[in-house]
Amino acid sequence: MKFLTKKILKFFYKISDYSQAGQDLFALELFGKNGTYIDVGSGEPKIGNNTYSLEVENNWKGFCVDFDQNNYEKRWKNCPERNNKVYWEDASKFDYNKGLIENNLPNKIDYLSCDLDPQEKTFVALKKVINDGIEPKLITFETDKYREKIDYEKLAINFLYPKNYIIAVKDVYSGLKKKKVFETWFINKNINFNQINYEKWVKKL
Repeated sequence: MKFLTKKILKFFYKISDYSQAGQDLFALELFGKNGTYIDVGSGEPKIGNNTYSLEVENNWKGFCVDFDQNNYEKRWKNCPERNNKVYWEDASKFDYNKGLIENNLPNKIDYLSCDLDPQEKTFVALKKVINDGIEPKLITFETDKYREKIDYEKLAINFLYPKNYIIAVKDVYSGLKKKKVFETWFINKNINFNQINYEKWVKKL
């Protein structure tokens, strides 16, 4: 039954019970349990969230930053298993060093999830995190390539490559929407991982 369930999940490309495209599973593949994260644009506390399983099921420490307090705060309050802090602030202006200090985190965290609307803000927030001196080992960065006229993947590459980052997983999409590429996953060059296309990574699971 476990084998059949796995095959069904692969067929529908529902990779994770929580995250949109298996971002949490990739973070666990690289770092295992007891990691650290910053979740920028966290949205819902559970379904569609990149860090729920990391915090709740794998003992990761970190914090979330989301501007949409009116829409989401009540839902987070109704998800008591999430104990790590949420900052209801503008992620493009947030003081990430303050977040590290208040949550007793190192500046070299394992995972940064960066996913805001509009897409322009995602890139601004990414630059703010890095320029605040945070050094994530893994970055999942939303590009919304399928709909954006601006190539945010290229902008992220130009910004991150001089800072010792390379692409780990390309052309990340959700569900069966292969033409709707919406993310690129970057890693620090010191991590031993060979670049792979998202579809091939999924088939390895």
